[in-house]
Amino acid sequence: MNEIILMSDARVAAVPVEECGEPLVDVSDVLLVDDRKHEDAQGAELHVRQGVLDRLVEAQALLPDGLRLLFVEGYRPPALQHRYFESYGDELRAAHPDWSADRIRSAASRYVSPPEIAPHSAGAAVDLTLAGADGRELDLGTPMNANPEQSDGACYTGAENITAEAGANRAVLGKALGAVGLVNYPTEWWHWSYGDRYWALMTGAPAALYGPRDLDPS
Repeated sequence: MNEIILMSDARVAAVPVEECGEPLVDVSDVLLVDDRKHEDAQGAELHVRQGVLDRLVEAQALLPDGLRLLFVEGYRPPALQHRYFESYGDELRAAHPDWSADRIRSAASRYVSPPEIAPHSAGAAVDLTLAGADGRELDLGTPMNANPEQSDGACYTGAENITAEAGANRAVLGKALGAVGLVNYPTEWWHWSYGDRYWALMTGAPAALYGPRDLDPS
């Protein structure tokens, strides 16, 4: 299927959630972690649902020798997700004052999910990349979190305006994560999820396993 379904698509919001109650767990003792997104005193971004972490561990074992997953961000509190979405929407409104509200929402969702369905706020999504044995980040074509405007669309997973090396690294990452059941958001090569509404729609699952939630105090 060549169509890119965005997070703002009504088909995503229409997927029911049957919350399974899995806890949010800290990944930092299991995976190599990059701290560029540390914005929360609780270390919220270091958490994902247990089922997501289990699959990331499986995916790492499938990588070629010398490569590791480099985990950047998992769980994102709903309030922070809302702030990100509105901020990017404001940028788009300033750049395109003639665009309708629906068009702004759709364009914003290429880069930040609408808060009410955001996989990160369900603990279902991860932003991650690859590192070598020395922990150094590999080239995957764009900086992580480069938006479509900044990258001339090279942030799209299937973009052709990247080097052969970056494309090969994306393929390695995608093969490992796809093999354990995660799905990619095709406008962001670094964003993968399991158990959320977008995952359910892409895989044909009858319902999402995880809905938005607050991080339990601990």
